[in-house]
Amino acid sequence: MTNKIETATFAGGCFWCMVKPFDKWDGVEQVVSGYIGGQVDSPTYDQVKSGTTGHYEAVQITFNPRLINYQQILDLYWPQIDPTDEGGQFHDRGSQYRTAIFYHTDEQKDKAVHSKQNLIESGKFKQDIVTKVLPASTFYPAEDYHQHFHRKNEKEYLADRQKSGRDQFIKKHWEA
Repeated sequence: MTNKIETATFAGGCFWCMVKPFDKWDGVEQVVSGYIGGQVDSPTYDQVKSGTTGHYEAVQITFNPRLINYQQILDLYWPQIDPTDEGGQFHDRGSQYRTAIFYHTDEQKDKAVHSKQNLIESGKFKQDIVTKVLPASTFYPAEDYHQHFHRKNEKEYLADRQKSGRDQFIKKHWEA
């Protein structure tokens, strides 16, 4: 194992809901909400939310692979999303809310592709798994008020999460 810090990047719908599941694990150094995959440099939230920039809302995770490895992070990612929905996630609709795994190395690509194939073969979902595995591009951190939203605005975060249907989906499809 290496001593260096590594990076993983995932899109799973609204980035507010994607921070907390990773933030609590030993070895996760930081989880940053932001934007990836589009054609506008340094996009703003309003630009990305419009669905016209091509960006995904995403989280970028820096982690210590001696304490938590990439496979473990992949295993945490899948149960946070509906991998069959290509139009967004839960009540968040639009291309900016699609799901994707953005790989930073060939090893991450191989593990992500293998992980997706395992999910397909598991038969857990009747519909196609549409989550893409894509090369990481420039990641732009979101505005400060989006960072760790679940801590700064706990009531709003919990209300939005409840309203979204995410938790009900997770319970039905991943915790069964």
